[in-house]
Amino acid sequence: MELLRLDIQFFNQEKTEKATPKKKQDSRKKGQVAKSQDINTSIMLFFIFIFFIVFGSTMGKVLTGMYTYSFTEFIHWDLTAANIESIFFQSTIEAVKVVLPIMVVAMVSAFLANYIQIGFLFAPEAIKFDLKKVDPIKGFKRIFSARALVEFVKSMLKILSIGAICFAVIWINKDAMMLLSMKSVNESIQFFGQLTIWMGIASSLVLMFLAIPDFIYQRYDYEKNIKMSKQDVKDENKNIEGDPLIKSRIKERQRQMSQQRMMSEVPEADVVITNPTHYSIAVKYDENRSDAPIVVAKGVDYVAFRIREVAKANDVMLVENRWLARNLYQVVDLNEEIPEDFFQAVAEVLAYVYNMQRKA
Repeated sequence: MELLRLDIQFFNQEKTEKATPKKKQDSRKKGQVAKSQDINTSIMLFFIFIFFIVFGSTMGKVLTGMYTYSFTEFIHWDLTAANIESIFFQSTIEAVKVVLPIMVVAMVSAFLANYIQIGFLFAPEAIKFDLKKVDPIKGFKRIFSARALVEFVKSMLKILSIGAICFAVIWINKDAMMLLSMKSVNESIQFFGQLTIWMGIASSLVLMFLAIPDFIYQRYDYEKNIKMSKQDVKDENKNIEGDPLIKSRIKERQRQMSQQRMMSEVPEADVVITNPTHYSIAVKYDENRSDAPIVVAKGVDYVAFRIREVAKANDVMLVENRWLARNLYQVVDLNEEIPEDFFQAVAEVLAYVYNMQRKA
């Protein structure tokens, strides 16, 4: 029996259940999402090289102008602190003109790539320092894990693919390269610039193609890593819905408080209509507050007994009417007015009570 109990506990801890929406939401808050870094890299490279195609000549002119000015103007300046500061400032401005647009394109394309995969996500927990991330034992395990093997295969495929693309582009343009000795330096620079751009675009497209199976794998690996055990699911349901034992205690406490409030209304009732033992209905009529009599307390069995006891203790008259007591209990809720169908019967009871009170 002990062995059986241990086996059941073991299977309860196995992560065999798909992650619940709450588990996925909690993982997302921690920055744990299914995304392929290769998609980010390929999209970013693609847009950067497209930017070079559109604005490459402008950037080339800025760089050429900077070098020309350096060797025609700066070279004649005296070596003073003020001149060095001025040269550094002007060179920085020109460098920013070239680098800043590239950085903006890279940032926008990276944001776009992330948004396509996971939508908008801000997860401060993902950048918190965690000693577990620098645990050498876990790091050693990661090196020899299945994921590490997949990453190694991916890296080899990327190296081989990009190498093949670069070789193909060079091979296609080999004849033009042979004629570069007959071209000017400016034309040679333009040729190699265009060659590099086409290599980059072709490589980014190949990376995009390779990123598709990687994204599928990342999603599979993500779903696998956030799987839950049966016990995890039970614990989560308890946290969401509350512990059944605690819920039952809360309901019992609420029922007791409701019953106490109800019992406090009995002394103010005009009459308690009984079955005579199983049902008790306390009725009150105040023409200034309502158009019809109101049921201020009702109950069966023990609660009915308690209503009768409180009524007797407070000189509230008990009137036996089995049919009326049973029907009022079933039809009228607490603190509701008597329906029109029962007006006549209740009026007769109240008339009897008022008559008895006058005689007393």
